[in-house]
Amino acid sequence: MLIRRGLHAAGFRFRLHQRQLPGRPDLVLPRYRTVIFVNGCFWHSHGCHISRLPDTRREYWQPKLDRTLQRDRDAVHALQSAGWRIAVVWECALRGRVRLAEDVALARISDFIRTGTGTLLNIAGAPAA
Repeated sequence: MLIRRGLHAAGFRFRLHQRQLPGRPDLVLPRYRTVIFVNGCFWHSHGCHISRLPDTRREYWQPKLDRTLQRDRDAVHALQSAGWRIAVVWECALRGRVRLAEDVALARISDFIRTGTGTLLNIAGAPAA
């Protein structure tokens, strides 16, 4: 919701969860040919402090998370092949212990959308000092 409110306040208009696009992106900005995924660090195997694999039932969790990671890769590849630009905002950027300031995260996303340069933007929490 934070990303949605911030982008809307900045004047961007978007669609939510477009089923016809690979990966069903969280936000779709057709005017800018840009999609935004807001990924949970655990569910999408980010590798940060939030995405720690549980100690129990690893034989269940590892294949499940591996499949999600492969689906994410396939969706990104398909979207890029179709000419879409992709921003991935990780949970740790918004609420982790090394999170970015809200205005910094929104500024990075806005700049990516408006400039039209680059095809992939990853926004994660700041590196630990």
